Amino acid sequence: MPRAPWYAFATVPVGRFVRFASRVTKHGGSALPGRIVESFDPGFLTRTLGQLPLGVVLVSGTNGKTTTTRMVASMLSDLGLKVFTNPTGSNFVRGVVSALLTEVTLGGKLDADIAVLELDEAYAVHFVRQVKPRYALLLNVMRDQLDRFGEIDTTARLLSRVAEATTGTVVLNREDPRIAALAAKAPAGTSVRYFGLADGLKHYFPSDDDMATTVSVEDGSTSRPPLTKELSAQLTGGEKDADVTLAAVGDHQATFHMDGRDYATAVRLEGVYNLYNAAAALAVVRAVMRDAAAARKALAAANACSVSADELIAAVARVTPAFGRGEVIDVNGSPVELLLVKNPMGFRLSLASFDPSHADTMIAINDEYADGRDMSWLWDVDFTSLRASGVAMVSGVRAWDMALRLGYDQVPVAATDPDLEQAVSAFVTANPGVRKHIYCTYTAMLKTRAILGRIADVRDAGVGK
Repeated sequence: MPRAPWYAFATVPVGRFVRFASRVTKHGGSALPGRIVESFDPGFLTRTLGQLPLGVVLVSGTNGKTTTTRMVASMLSDLGLKVFTNPTGSNFVRGVVSALLTEVTLGGKLDADIAVLELDEAYAVHFVRQVKPRYALLLNVMRDQLDRFGEIDTTARLLSRVAEATTGTVVLNREDPRIAALAAKAPAGTSVRYFGLADGLKHYFPSDDDMATTVSVEDGSTSRPPLTKELSAQLTGGEKDADVTLAAVGDHQATFHMDGRDYATAVRLEGVYNLYNAAAALAVVRAVMRDAAAARKALAAANACSVSADELIAAVARVTPAFGRGEVIDVNGSPVELLLVKNPMGFRLSLASFDPSHADTMIAINDEYADGRDMSWLWDVDFTSLRASGVAMVSGVRAWDMALRLGYDQVPVAATDPDLEQAVSAFVTANPGVRKHIYCTYTAMLKTRAILGRIADVRDAGVGK
């Protein structure tokens, strides 16, 4: 652990002043205080997280990071641990530092047993150079933001650096061959565990290699060669027993298989994809709670102990959606669901999870840095499920590109307006009482929440209005 510089007493006050100033002036964003502190006191992150008796859980992957991080943090808190997390989805290293500034004392003391942190795939590499996680939960790799990450194997290599740095337990997605292959990267002494799917559910979650465009499916061709069984076996090293398996899904219902038994529960989460994220969260929480029971004398949470499978299932049943990820906002009697989409798999699973037949649909696509500049991935999404209902509104910086894409899938579009404020206001006030789905990229989601916050009750997610 790095030694604190003589001026470390000023680190937290400086960071909090920057945070206050950025909020008052509405400039700089939620990560600006972290950026300033990184320059002022580079060892702050390592020193602060090094205090935690159970260390750090690092969650990364292409899809599901924010929701899964929320699940893990919520479950561990329910089970008696004091948890620090970065709840806004600001998943760069400076975002973690900014979140720390709101929780530590002026002297830099963090009152927590464990940190549960979401990290962007690329920034996770920078993070593990400063802090070695005790637990890593690696979810999946998909083609996402090609302008930033390049091809899919580049993303897998980034996540391999996380596996290599993990000191306690690495939890891997058994069904994603490139993630499962990272078991070989775990250091000697680091445990490897898996979460997985029952055979009957695997068609819900195709790998990146299984996906093809709508046009190529309908004309009988494929968009890219599929992953062969031989290569899949080579990557995964064969079938592995999963610590937690998602065995069955229903309408706000899930069944998880653990230790030879099935556990059925109601859930508050939206979307079938979040049920698989819940299996991932259960797997890492089980690993943490085993260690917590052994280390409970050193923990701030006096009641930390081993927990039963029933207690784990009860904890996952209480988790609510993360902001913008199936979050429902009431607007004048209309339930408005915000559905974050940022790559082909995420968009496909969202479309499969939310029935458009009794709802109005809006799609808002931006191409800011946080969304990814290359929007060609929209052509890998199958929009044919929207043909019957149509799309009421298309908006965002890339509204016309999105409208064109829908046209190729013969999806009727009632209105296209690149001005997001006008579009959101018109969409949510039309047809009062009718459920509404808004599929949006990350920056479009943030702006949409801000717009809705001026006309409805929207909870503060720490990202400002």
